[in-house]
Amino acid sequence: MKCINKILSVMLIFSCMLPLIACGSKDYAMAYSRQMSSSAYMVTNSSFEEDTLVSFSEDLCVDGRSQITMSGVDLEYSYASGLFDLNNKEILYAENIYEQLPPASLTKIMTALVALKYGNLDDEITVTENCKITESGAQLFGFKTGDVVTLDQALNVLLIYSANDAGLIIAEHIGGSIEEFNAMMNKEAKALGATNTNFCNPHGLTEEEHYTTVYDLYLIFNEVIQYERFREIIQLTEYSSVYKDATGTQKTIDVRNTNQYFMGNVEAPETITILGGKTGTTNAAGNCLILYVKDSSGNPYISVILKADKRENLYNDMNRLLEAAGK
Repeated sequence: MKCINKILSVMLIFSCMLPLIACGSKDYAMAYSRQMSSSAYMVTNSSFEEDTLVSFSEDLCVDGRSQITMSGVDLEYSYASGLFDLNNKEILYAENIYEQLPPASLTKIMTALVALKYGNLDDEITVTENCKITESGAQLFGFKTGDVVTLDQALNVLLIYSANDAGLIIAEHIGGSIEEFNAMMNKEAKALGATNTNFCNPHGLTEEEHYTTVYDLYLIFNEVIQYERFREIIQLTEYSSVYKDATGTQKTIDVRNTNQYFMGNVEAPETITILGGKTGTTNAAGNCLILYVKDSSGNPYISVILKADKRENLYNDMNRLLEAAGK
C-alpha cells in the first residue's frame, strides 16, 4: 500500500506539471531541461499495478556536463563544439555545448524540419513582396516577386545554397506569415527539448534574441535527419531545376553546395563518410558547421561547431572531431 501511495503521489505531482498528450491518453510529455531533473521524464500509466517512469531522453545523448574532453582532441579555433554518438546515445566531446550563441544559417535545419513536418513538397508557392532581404552581404538566390516555385525547390535552395530568401518563401507559405512561422519554429524546438533556443527568423541572419546551443542543434538535427527527403537533399553536391517567373517564363536554378567537403576543397578523414550537413557564417556567429557522418563500421554521429574564427580553421577543427569519431 505504501508503494502504491508513493507512485500515486509521484503521478499526481507530474500530472499537475504536464499537459496531457491526447484525450484519454496516459502519457505525459515533458521537455528536456538541465535545470529540472524531473523534466527529462514521461509518466506512463500502463496499469494500476505497473506505473512506470519512462525517460523522455532515452533515445538521446544526454549529459549534464558542458565540457567533455577526448584524448588528443583540442579544438583551439572554435568556441563551442560537440560530437554525438547516435548508436550509443553518448556525448563524446563537448565544449560550451549549452551556451546560447547565434547559429547563423544552421537555423535553416529547423526551417526545413517545420516545412517537412507541415508542408507538401509539391506545393507551388508564389513569391510575395514579404520575401525580400536587403541586408548587405546576405546570401540570396535572387527570387523575384511573382516567381512560382515548389516547396521542394525552395528547400533545395535553402539547404544546398543557403539562400536566405528561400527561407522567407518557405516561412510565409507554411506559417501564413513569417511571424507565425517563427512561432512554429520555437514551438517545435521546445517540443524536442531545445529549451535554450529562440528563433526570430527562418534564415539565421543576426538578431539579438536569435540564439541556440550546440546541444539544441544536435536535438533539432537528430530529428530532421529522420526525414528521408532531408537526408537526400543535404548529400547533394549541386542542384538544378526549372521554375517560372511572374510572366510564365522559365528560369533555371543551378546551385552548388556551400559545404567545403562537397565542394572538394576539404577532405574528411579516411575513416569517415560525410552524409550531409549545413554551413553557417555571419560576423556575429563566426563560422559554423553541423554534419551527419558515419564511420567505417557504419556507426552514425552528429558533429557540431559554432563560432570558429575562420573558415579554414572551422574545417581543421571539424576534421579533428571526425578523426576522434573514426577511431
